[in-house]
Amino acid sequence: MWVLLVLSIVLMGYLTYVIFHPEKF
Repeated sequence: MWVLLVLSIVLMGYLTYVIFHPEKF
């Protein structure tokens, strides 16, 4: 299902952003 694929990509992108920008959280 393409919806799950999009959600997984968005989640991975968000986690990567949090990991590389921890000072903003």
